[in-house]
Amino acid sequence: MRLALLPIFLALAAPAAAGDFIVHERDVDDLKAVVASVEPVKQLIARARIGGTVVSLSVKEGDTVANGQEIARIVDPKFAIQLQAMDQRINAQQAQRDKAKLDFDRAQELLRRGVTTQAMYDQANAGLISADRQLQAMRSDRNVIVQQSSEGAVLAPGAGRVMSVPVSLGRVLMPGETVATIAEDKYVLRLSLPERHAQFMRAGDTVLLGARGAGAGAGDMKPGRVRLVYPEIQGGRVVADVDVPDLGNYFVGERARVYVSTGKRRTFIVPAQAVHLRAGVNFVTLKDGAEVVVQPGESGPDGVEILSGLKDGDVIETP
Repeated sequence: MRLALLPIFLALAAPAAAGDFIVHERDVDDLKAVVASVEPVKQLIARARIGGTVVSLSVKEGDTVANGQEIARIVDPKFAIQLQAMDQRINAQQAQRDKAKLDFDRAQELLRRGVTTQAMYDQANAGLISADRQLQAMRSDRNVIVQQSSEGAVLAPGAGRVMSVPVSLGRVLMPGETVATIAEDKYVLRLSLPERHAQFMRAGDTVLLGARGAGAGAGDMKPGRVRLVYPEIQGGRVVADVDVPDLGNYFVGERARVYVSTGKRRTFIVPAQAVHLRAGVNFVTLKDGAEVVVQPGESGPDGVEILSGLKDGDVIETP
């Protein structure tokens, strides 16, 4: 199916007099109807960072999530046991540190009185420093275990709509397994065209999106802009993404009619009000009052395409 659409920046020819229009042949975009699918700009995957059992799952397919929102929680019971063991080791090391502090204080006091040697004082000081360092290391090891257990919270990597949740409560996961797939809020139309059209596709080009539904007409179409033409041709087809406002109410993967330019051709465009229908036949009225039978084509924002019946330079009347 082919349509003709004039670029918005083309102005109509200047009329010779009020109500008259001079017909001139001009270049128009030759549009072809293709099928595109609605796709997210990016698909985000929320993965498990630790292994364990899924104890909570707060989303399902179709839910909308915010960036950083907790969507699931994974628990590994080994972390609780490791924390208990580490707490006991810290308590034991704390007791050793307290004893080392008492030995140091005693050696410092004896050295002040002159009843001990400098070597004994240095030994007590080294014992206190060693006990302090070991206590700090154990506390750092405990913080590592706490951090690992906190990574059981699976967070949404971005805002969007949940497409799939391939896990369930009670399931055991390994690190890196997918918990949910999220489509970003921003959607685009993804075109896949034969490679012979690659030479006509450029970033910034305007395309038309057909309205949803079988009964939608040409007047229901809305414009979009090509945001990216992928530089690789696969299977003899070129892929391009198109930005169109208000695609958020479409389903991901929904197919839509899109009209893209496949080149230029020359034709006549006249104002729509200059064409009148009588007895099933379309006429235009020339400046001298003669009526000419014409064959109209598709309508566009600048008027109606005339396939036959007029020649370059004709002056027609526009009511």
